[in-house]
Amino acid sequence: MDLASLIRTGGKRHAERPAIVCDGTIQTYEQVYRRSCQLDNALAELGVGQGERIATLTDNSPEALELILGIALGGYVRASLYTHNSAETNLYLLNSIGASVLIVQRRHYDAIGPHIEAASTVRHVLVLDGAAPSGVLDYEELLAAASSEDRGIEMPPDAPQTIRFSAGTTGKPKGILHSVRAWTGMGTETASILPVLGPEDSYLAGGPLSHATIMPVPGVLAAGGSVVVLRAFEPGEFLAAVERHRCTLTFGVPTMVQLAARHPAARTTDLSSLRAIVYGGSPMTETALNEARSVFGDIMLQLYGQSEGAPVSCLRPEDHTARGGRYLRSAGKPTANTRITIVDENGVALPQGEIGEIAFDTPGGFTEIWGNPDATRARKLPDGSVLSRDMGYLDEDGYLFITDRKEDMIISGGFNVWPAEVENALVAHPAVREASVVGIPHDKWGETPMALVVLADGASASEEELIAWTREKVGPVKRVTSVRFGTELPKSPVGKVLRRMVRDQYGPGATH
Repeated sequence: MDLASLIRTGGKRHAERPAIVCDGTIQTYEQVYRRSCQLDNALAELGVGQGERIATLTDNSPEALELILGIALGGYVRASLYTHNSAETNLYLLNSIGASVLIVQRRHYDAIGPHIEAASTVRHVLVLDGAAPSGVLDYEELLAAASSEDRGIEMPPDAPQTIRFSAGTTGKPKGILHSVRAWTGMGTETASILPVLGPEDSYLAGGPLSHATIMPVPGVLAAGGSVVVLRAFEPGEFLAAVERHRCTLTFGVPTMVQLAARHPAARTTDLSSLRAIVYGGSPMTETALNEARSVFGDIMLQLYGQSEGAPVSCLRPEDHTARGGRYLRSAGKPTANTRITIVDENGVALPQGEIGEIAFDTPGGFTEIWGNPDATRARKLPDGSVLSRDMGYLDEDGYLFITDRKEDMIISGGFNVWPAEVENALVAHPAVREASVVGIPHDKWGETPMALVVLADGASASEEELIAWTREKVGPVKRVTSVRFGTELPKSPVGKVLRRMVRDQYGPGATH
């Protein structure tokens, strides 16, 4: 069921049931439906047409669902900017997609407002969650003046619906366009992985809905369940929300799950309502997984995907314990309607067990990289499969193992060195909490592995000790040749380690 149909059906079938809970405010399905219609009508009255891009710059808020659903109702294209970006980056993104409208929270307006004239295509700025400054439109006033009747617009499956921005871990973020069909497929495929959902289910959105936290939302709405939205993640409040609202499922990046599991209140809070904790976005160590399972139970469920397509594979709760934990380092098996192929540099399928680039065909696959046909072609095989830029292999049981990002491969003396393999060796050292490995220039070998290491609290280890450790674990070719120590790894807000920043901040010529 597409987003527009979800709220039309929910507004009638589940009219009085709670759809969203945020900051103690509850909105029913009918209220969200009517406000979504008001948003659509307000945009139409401003002269915004179907297919035009509506950019949002908001944290999680009580308006979260109406922004997602109202934009879909009108056949507009939603593009979520990220509040952690600089104003310059968000300005670049506005221009890159030719956005017509910016809907921005008052607390974020002051940063981007002075630059908005440089966004040449933006005709209207709507400010919510606070009084609008002079010269821009007040979101609540616009909605109050607009009709709450549904215009009944039906968009074809191939129509553009959503632009997601890549993390920009290797350069500038790109706008990745998804059609109505793809966004519907993403929601349906995600729902098929989760426990069977019903009206009594409550989804805790602790991470930003501008990111992967949104993935379970369509399935929850289709079932008539509720979405409990935290404005920002704080582990104590996260745990309290589970108990207070009897939440049955949630989604988090590994960092969030770890912080919640390690919080002092984790073992005294009633978490018995939880049926699934979905995690993804970056790898999770076996130590952290076992810690989480000891707190939450065997309800951990890993999803693998990316902005270009999701979900791709799933590691189910039973996979975490199967065969003595053999699959804990894997990304699970392909989801029900996804096909995964491992290919060489020419796009030719490789035999089982060989490392190559992961290619996938999933219902949630992207249409194009906005405004860049060359980049689009570079990410797709002739059969339409998406080239993930991740490297990995499929084992004899069909489980996917990810070795690394294609761009992150280190070629040292003609040998391929995958950073993840060396990182896994490092975190196996009892003194190491986290590690990131990157290639740095070397006169003799071309490149050589360098590690940025974060030590566990109260632990100590020397550079020489860790170099010797990696030599023992992965051999002389793949061992690190230098180690830097830091207090934390540079990460994106969704927990992905930014190797580019590791290289820039700790590599040759850096000041650290």
